[in-house]
Amino acid sequence: MGLILDMIGGLLLVGGAAFLLFGGLGLVRMPDIYNRIQAGAKTTTLGTLLTLAGAACLQPAWSLKLLLIGVFLIFTNPVSAQVLASTAHRRGAAKSPLTKVDRLAEEREGKV
Repeated sequence: MGLILDMIGGLLLVGGAAFLLFGGLGLVRMPDIYNRIQAGAKTTTLGTLLTLAGAACLQPAWSLKLLLIGVFLIFTNPVSAQVLASTAHRRGAAKSPLTKVDRLAEEREGKV
């Protein structure tokens, strides 16, 4: 049982590291601040959760603490990303020319 749990933990750690790497690439590759925030928030949330799950498999005694960290992350990471994007929008951060729809601007103008 210990060997299987160690293998699962290792795979989860590698998967988490891969998602964190993809998040870093997304920060470089995306065209504007809004896409960068989205790429960073989504991939770091999943990458960190996978890393925490891998650590829980490798150290089962830490599972409760890692679960609490994961729950905290699930609530705080999306909220902080939304606050950053909203602030960037309010301050007039440039959008990519590929952006076709801006629901926040429509909502603030009363069109929605």
